[in-house]
Formats: sequence, C-alpha cells, structure tokens
Amino acid sequence: MLIGELAAETGTTTRALRYYEEQGLLTSERTGAGYRRYDPGSVLRVRNIRELLASGFTIDDVKSFVRYLDADLPEIFGTSPSCAHANLVGAQRLADLNARIATLTRLRDTLAHRMPWLSPTAEFKP
Repeated sequence: MLIGELAAETGTTTRALRYYEEQGLLTSERTGAGYRRYDPGSVLRVRNIRELLASGFTIDDVKSFVRYLDADLPEIFGTSPSCAHANLVGAQRLADLNARIATLTRLRDTLAHRMPWLSPTAEFKP
C-alpha cells in the first residue's frame, strides 16, 4: 500500500509515517517511481506505535519496543522474562508521568491559594 493509503487506514498523517520511518520504527520499499510502498503488516505496526505514544511513551521508548510492534500490544507486556525490558521502560515512564503530575498539582494548588477567585468552585467576578 502507498503512504497515503497507510495514513488513511491508520488515522495518521503521511508526515508522521515518514517520521516513524526516519526513526527506524517503520520500513518501506520504493516503487519504480520512487513512491513508498508498505506491506499490509504496517497497519498493525503503525497502530501500535500510535497507541504507545498516546499512552505516554516517547519515541525513544517505542524504539526499545521495535521487536514487539508487529503483535497485539497486550501480548508484549506481561510477567515473562522476555518482557522484562518492556516492563522496565513502562515503569520508568509511569514514574516520570507521576512526577510530572505531582509537579503540576503543586503548581495548581499554589496558584489556587494565591488567587482563590480562580478556583473552579469560586464564582469569578472581574
């Protein structure tokens, strides 16, 4: 399938697909005219990449999962020794997100304390 077809099938953009390819997450062959051609398995791979990114993983995190991207995602995370690296990356990303949430919560609470009229429960009167 051509890049536009893959983009439409996966709900992404051709620009994102070229970026995934540049990052080594996706491969294509070239037609005689130089167009990118993807195999049908690329649909699952792109959906998995997008799902991992939407879950809070970074591109570098996803790169570490490259060997798992052609299978259904629930199968790559588990308790088997082969999943140890995936679990380590996931645990680190979760810790990073928790730290960011804690920081944002502190900032929100500080602002709400200093400007209580901005609190979601307060009525704003300019």
